[in-house]
Amino acid sequence: MRIHRGGPAAAGLALCLGVLAACGGSSDDASGDPAAPPTVRGTAPQSATGSEGPRSPEGSPEGSLDGSALRGKVIVIDPGHNGGNASHPAEINKQVPIGNGSKECDTSGTSTNAGYEEHAFTWDVSNRLAKLLRAGGAKVTLTRKNDTSVGPCITERAAVGNRLRADAALSVHADGASASGHGFHIIEPIGVKGHNTEAVPASLKLGRNLRDAYHSGTDVPYSNYIGEKGLDRRSDLGGLNLSTVPKVFIECGNMRNAGDAGKLSSSSFRQRIAESLAKGFDAYFR
Repeated sequence: MRIHRGGPAAAGLALCLGVLAACGGSSDDASGDPAAPPTVRGTAPQSATGSEGPRSPEGSPEGSLDGSALRGKVIVIDPGHNGGNASHPAEINKQVPIGNGSKECDTSGTSTNAGYEEHAFTWDVSNRLAKLLRAGGAKVTLTRKNDTSVGPCITERAAVGNRLRADAALSVHADGASASGHGFHIIEPIGVKGHNTEAVPASLKLGRNLRDAYHSGTDVPYSNYIGEKGLDRRSDLGGLNLSTVPKVFIECGNMRNAGDAGKLSSSSFRQRIAESLAKGFDAYFR
Protein backbone atom coordinates (compact mmCIF):
# COMPACT_ATOMS: atom_id res chain seq x y z
CA MET A 1 0.00 0.00 0.00
CA ARG A 2 2.86 2.42 0.77
CA ILE A 3 3.64 3.55 -2.78
CA HIS A 4 0.10 4.82 -3.31
CA ARG A 5 -0.33 7.27 -0.44
CA GLY A 6 0.49 10.55 -2.03
CA GLY A 7 -2.42 12.26 -3.82
CA PRO A 8 -3.49 12.37 -7.49
CA ALA A 9 -0.01 11.97 -8.94
CA ALA A 10 0.61 8.92 -6.79
CA ALA A 11 -2.81 7.57 -7.69
CA GLY A 12 -1.80 7.83 -11.35
CA LEU A 13 1.35 5.89 -10.54
CA ALA A 14 -0.81 3.34 -8.76
CA LEU A 15 -2.88 2.92 -11.91
CA CYS A 16 0.22 2.34 -14.02
CA LEU A 17 1.58 -0.19 -11.59
CA GLY A 18 -1.78 -1.91 -11.33
CA VAL A 19 -1.93 -2.35 -15.11
CA LEU A 20 1.62 -3.63 -15.23
CA ALA A 21 0.91 -6.02 -12.38
CA ALA A 22 -2.08 -7.43 -14.19
CA CYS A 23 0.22 -8.35 -17.09
CA GLY A 24 3.15 -9.39 -14.95
CA GLY A 25 2.69 -13.15 -15.04
CA SER A 26 2.17 -15.59 -12.23
CA SER A 27 2.80 -15.12 -8.53
CA ASP A 28 6.08 -15.81 -6.80
CA ASP A 29 5.40 -19.52 -6.41
CA ALA A 30 2.90 -22.10 -7.55
CA SER A 31 0.75 -21.56 -4.47
CA GLY A 32 0.09 -17.88 -5.22
CA ASP A 33 -3.30 -18.83 -6.63
CA PRO A 34 -6.15 -16.47 -7.55
CA ALA A 35 -7.72 -15.26 -4.36
CA ALA A 36 -11.20 -16.75 -4.40
CA PRO A 37 -12.83 -17.25 -0.99
CA PRO A 38 -11.13 -20.28 0.55
CA THR A 39 -12.80 -23.60 1.14
CA VAL A 40 -12.13 -25.81 4.14
CA ARG A 41 -12.64 -29.59 4.17
CA GLY A 42 -14.54 -29.51 0.91
CA THR A 43 -17.11 -26.88 1.86
CA ALA A 44 -18.36 -24.22 -0.53
CA PRO A 45 -17.04 -20.64 -0.18
CA GLN A 46 -18.91 -18.48 2.29
CA SER A 47 -20.62 -15.21 1.40
CA ALA A 48 -18.22 -12.32 1.91
CA THR A 49 -20.78 -10.09 3.57
CA GLY A 50 -22.89 -12.56 5.50
CA SER A 51 -22.80 -12.30 9.27
CA GLU A 52 -22.66 -16.00 9.99
CA GLY A 53 -22.09 -18.08 6.87
CA PRO A 54 -22.44 -21.87 6.58
CA ARG A 55 -20.42 -24.24 8.71
CA SER A 56 -18.55 -27.26 7.46
CA PRO A 57 -20.67 -30.42 7.76
CA GLU A 58 -17.65 -32.12 9.28
CA GLY A 59 -17.25 -29.51 12.02
CA SER A 60 -15.34 -26.26 12.49
CA PRO A 61 -12.64 -25.25 10.01
CA GLU A 62 -9.09 -26.27 10.71
CA GLY A 63 -7.35 -23.76 12.92
CA SER A 64 -10.64 -22.40 14.29
CA LEU A 65 -10.88 -21.10 17.85
CA ASP A 66 -12.79 -22.94 20.54
CA GLY A 67 -12.79 -20.20 23.21
CA SER A 68 -15.80 -18.13 24.21
CA ALA A 69 -14.21 -14.69 23.84
CA LEU A 70 -15.33 -14.26 20.23
CA ARG A 71 -18.90 -15.43 20.71
CA GLY A 72 -21.40 -12.77 19.67
CA LYS A 73 -18.73 -10.16 18.89
CA VAL A 74 -19.32 -7.98 15.83
CA ILE A 75 -16.16 -7.76 13.73
CA VAL A 76 -15.63 -5.90 10.46
CA ILE A 77 -12.84 -7.01 8.13
CA ASP A 78 -11.82 -4.55 5.42
CA PRO A 79 -9.93 -6.17 2.50
CA GLY A 80 -7.85 -3.32 1.10
CA HIS A 81 -8.41 -2.05 -2.48
CA ASN A 82 -10.45 -3.97 -5.09
CA GLY A 83 -9.82 -5.72 -8.39
CA GLY A 84 -11.64 -3.15 -10.52
CA ASN A 85 -9.95 -0.07 -9.11
CA ALA A 86 -7.06 0.13 -11.57
CA SER A 87 -9.39 0.31 -14.58
CA HIS A 88 -11.61 3.04 -13.07
CA PRO A 89 -9.26 5.94 -12.23
CA ALA A 90 -11.97 8.62 -12.32
CA GLU A 91 -13.93 6.86 -9.61
CA ILE A 92 -11.09 6.01 -7.27
CA ASN A 93 -9.27 9.34 -7.69
CA LYS A 94 -12.20 11.51 -6.61
CA GLN A 95 -11.51 13.31 -3.35
CA VAL A 96 -13.43 12.40 -0.19
CA PRO A 97 -13.25 13.98 3.29
CA ILE A 98 -11.18 12.11 5.88
CA GLY A 99 -11.83 14.25 8.96
CA ASN A 100 -8.73 16.44 8.76
CA GLY A 101 -8.51 17.00 5.02
CA SER A 102 -9.31 15.00 1.91
CA LYS A 103 -7.90 12.03 0.05
CA GLU A 104 -8.60 9.77 -2.92
CA CYS A 105 -11.70 7.58 -2.66
CA ASP A 106 -9.46 4.49 -2.92
CA THR A 107 -6.32 3.27 -4.68
CA SER A 108 -5.35 0.25 -6.76
CA GLY A 109 -2.76 -1.12 -4.33
CA THR A 110 0.61 -2.66 -5.06
CA SER A 111 1.81 -6.09 -6.25
CA THR A 112 4.75 -8.46 -6.09
CA ASN A 113 7.29 -8.24 -8.90
CA ALA A 114 5.77 -11.45 -10.26
CA GLY A 115 2.33 -9.87 -10.52
CA TYR A 116 0.45 -11.13 -7.45
CA GLU A 117 -1.70 -8.13 -6.64
CA GLU A 118 -2.45 -6.68 -3.24
CA HIS A 119 -6.21 -6.58 -3.76
CA ALA A 120 -6.20 -10.35 -4.40
CA PHE A 121 -4.03 -10.97 -1.35
CA THR A 122 -6.25 -8.92 0.96
CA TRP A 123 -9.42 -10.57 -0.38
CA ASP A 124 -8.04 -14.06 0.21
CA VAL A 125 -6.68 -13.37 3.70
CA SER A 126 -9.86 -11.56 4.76
CA ASN A 127 -12.09 -14.46 3.72
CA ARG A 128 -9.86 -16.96 5.48
CA LEU A 129 -9.92 -14.82 8.62
CA ALA A 130 -13.69 -14.34 8.46
CA LYS A 131 -14.19 -18.11 8.26
CA LEU A 132 -12.14 -18.67 11.40
CA LEU A 133 -13.79 -15.86 13.36
CA ARG A 134 -17.26 -17.12 12.45
CA ALA A 135 -16.29 -20.59 13.58
CA GLY A 136 -15.41 -19.01 16.94
CA GLY A 137 -18.88 -17.49 17.20
CA ALA A 138 -18.24 -13.95 15.94
CA LYS A 139 -20.54 -12.07 13.57
CA VAL A 140 -18.31 -10.96 10.71
CA THR A 141 -18.95 -8.52 7.87
CA LEU A 142 -16.54 -7.69 5.03
CA THR A 143 -16.55 -4.20 3.54
CA ARG A 144 -16.67 -5.44 -0.05
CA LYS A 145 -18.60 -8.27 -1.71
CA ASN A 146 -16.07 -9.46 -4.29
CA ASP A 147 -12.65 -8.81 -5.83
CA THR A 148 -13.85 -7.52 -9.19
CA SER A 149 -15.69 -4.30 -8.35
CA VAL A 150 -14.58 -0.72 -7.66
CA GLY A 151 -14.08 0.68 -4.15
CA PRO A 152 -15.87 1.20 -1.88
CA CYS A 153 -14.43 4.57 -0.91
CA ILE A 154 -12.43 4.77 2.30
CA THR A 155 -15.28 6.75 3.86
CA GLU A 156 -17.72 3.89 3.28
CA ARG A 157 -15.22 1.32 4.55
CA ALA A 158 -15.13 3.17 7.87
CA ALA A 159 -18.90 3.69 7.85
CA VAL A 160 -19.59 -0.06 7.69
CA GLY A 161 -18.06 -0.59 11.12
CA ASN A 162 -19.69 2.52 12.52
CA ARG A 163 -23.19 1.50 11.36
CA LEU A 164 -22.80 -1.97 12.83
CA ARG A 165 -21.31 -0.58 16.04
CA ALA A 166 -18.58 -3.16 15.60
CA ASP A 167 -16.65 -4.41 18.59
CA ALA A 168 -13.49 -4.29 16.44
CA ALA A 169 -12.41 -3.71 12.86
CA LEU A 170 -9.29 -4.53 10.86
CA SER A 171 -8.16 -3.30 7.45
CA VAL A 172 -5.94 -5.87 5.71
CA HIS A 173 -3.12 -4.65 3.43
CA ALA A 174 0.36 -5.47 2.16
CA ASP A 175 2.95 -2.75 1.60
CA GLY A 176 4.78 -1.57 -1.51
CA ALA A 177 7.96 -0.09 -0.06
CA SER A 178 11.55 -0.24 -1.27
CA ALA A 179 12.73 -3.79 -2.02
CA SER A 180 15.28 -3.56 0.80
CA GLY A 181 12.52 -3.17 3.39
CA HIS A 182 10.93 -6.22 4.95
CA GLY A 183 8.63 -7.20 7.77
CA PHE A 184 5.13 -6.26 8.91
CA HIS A 185 3.61 -3.42 10.88
CA ILE A 186 0.31 -2.40 12.44
CA ILE A 187 -0.98 1.11 11.75
CA GLU A 188 -2.81 2.62 14.71
CA PRO A 189 -4.94 5.79 14.69
CA ILE A 190 -4.12 9.22 16.05
CA GLY A 191 -7.09 11.09 17.45
CA VAL A 192 -8.94 13.39 15.04
CA LYS A 193 -11.24 15.70 16.99
CA GLY A 194 -14.92 15.11 16.33
CA HIS A 195 -14.33 11.70 14.75
CA ASN A 196 -12.32 8.84 16.26
CA THR A 197 -10.99 10.14 19.58
CA GLU A 198 -13.15 7.96 21.82
CA ALA A 199 -12.11 4.81 19.95
CA VAL A 200 -8.36 5.46 19.98
CA PRO A 201 -7.51 3.83 23.36
CA ALA A 202 -9.25 0.58 22.43
CA SER A 203 -7.69 0.73 18.96
CA LEU A 204 -4.22 0.85 20.53
CA LYS A 205 -5.04 -2.23 22.59
CA LEU A 206 -6.36 -4.02 19.48
CA GLY A 207 -3.23 -3.09 17.58
CA ARG A 208 -0.92 -4.57 20.16
CA ASN A 209 -2.89 -7.79 20.46
CA LEU A 210 -2.88 -8.27 16.69
CA ARG A 211 0.80 -7.35 16.46
CA ASP A 212 1.80 -9.89 19.10
CA ALA A 213 -0.31 -12.66 17.60
CA TYR A 214 0.91 -12.00 14.06
CA HIS A 215 4.54 -11.85 15.11
CA SER A 216 4.42 -15.09 17.09
CA GLY A 217 2.13 -16.95 14.69
CA THR A 218 3.90 -16.16 11.41
CA ASP A 219 7.50 -15.45 12.47
CA VAL A 220 7.44 -12.42 10.17
CA PRO A 221 9.72 -9.82 11.80
CA TYR A 222 8.74 -6.29 12.68
CA SER A 223 9.18 -3.86 9.80
CA ASN A 224 12.77 -2.61 9.43
CA TYR A 225 11.73 0.52 7.51
CA ILE A 226 8.82 2.08 9.39
CA GLY A 227 7.39 2.23 12.88
CA GLU A 228 8.80 0.87 16.11
CA LYS A 229 8.47 -2.76 17.15
CA GLY A 230 5.84 -3.36 14.50
CA LEU A 231 3.68 -0.35 15.39
CA ASP A 232 3.14 2.91 13.52
CA ARG A 233 0.63 5.70 14.22
CA ARG A 234 -0.93 7.87 11.51
CA SER A 235 -3.60 10.53 11.07
CA ASP A 236 -3.76 10.56 7.26
CA LEU A 237 -5.83 7.42 6.69
CA GLY A 238 -9.56 7.99 6.33
CA GLY A 239 -10.33 4.43 7.32
CA LEU A 240 -8.88 5.16 10.77
CA ASN A 241 -9.75 8.85 11.12
CA LEU A 242 -13.45 8.25 10.51
CA SER A 243 -13.84 5.08 12.56
CA THR A 244 -15.84 5.47 15.76
CA VAL A 245 -15.12 1.83 16.68
CA PRO A 246 -11.76 0.23 17.55
CA LYS A 247 -9.88 -0.21 14.29
CA VAL A 248 -6.34 -0.69 12.97
CA PHE A 249 -4.61 -1.51 9.68
CA ILE A 250 -2.09 -4.28 9.15
CA GLU A 251 0.59 -4.24 6.45
CA CYS A 252 1.26 -7.99 6.40
CA GLY A 253 4.63 -7.62 4.69
CA ASN A 254 6.33 -5.77 1.83
CA MET A 255 5.29 -7.13 -1.56
CA ARG A 256 8.34 -5.53 -3.19
CA ASN A 257 10.73 -7.51 -1.00
CA ALA A 258 11.52 -10.94 -2.45
CA GLY A 259 11.39 -12.75 0.88
CA ASP A 260 8.12 -11.20 2.00
CA ALA A 261 6.60 -11.66 -1.46
CA GLY A 262 7.36 -15.36 -1.42
CA LYS A 263 5.47 -15.76 1.85
CA LEU A 264 2.49 -13.58 0.92
CA SER A 265 2.12 -15.44 -2.40
CA SER A 266 1.81 -18.81 -0.64
CA SER A 267 -1.74 -20.01 0.03
CA SER A 268 -0.57 -22.04 3.03
CA PHE A 269 1.14 -18.99 4.49
CA ARG A 270 -1.98 -16.90 3.95
CA GLN A 271 -3.86 -19.45 6.03
CA ARG A 272 -1.20 -19.05 8.71
CA ILE A 273 -1.73 -15.28 8.56
CA ALA A 274 -5.47 -15.72 9.06
CA GLU A 275 -5.02 -18.08 11.99
CA SER A 276 -2.59 -15.70 13.67
CA LEU A 277 -4.92 -12.72 13.28
CA ALA A 278 -7.87 -14.74 14.58
CA LYS A 279 -5.85 -15.47 17.70
CA GLY A 280 -5.11 -11.76 18.00
CA PHE A 281 -8.83 -10.95 18.03
CA ASP A 282 -9.41 -13.70 20.57
CA ALA A 283 -6.72 -12.22 22.83
CA TYR A 284 -8.19 -8.72 22.44
CA PHE A 285 -11.64 -9.79 23.58
CA ARG A 286 -10.22 -11.68 26.54
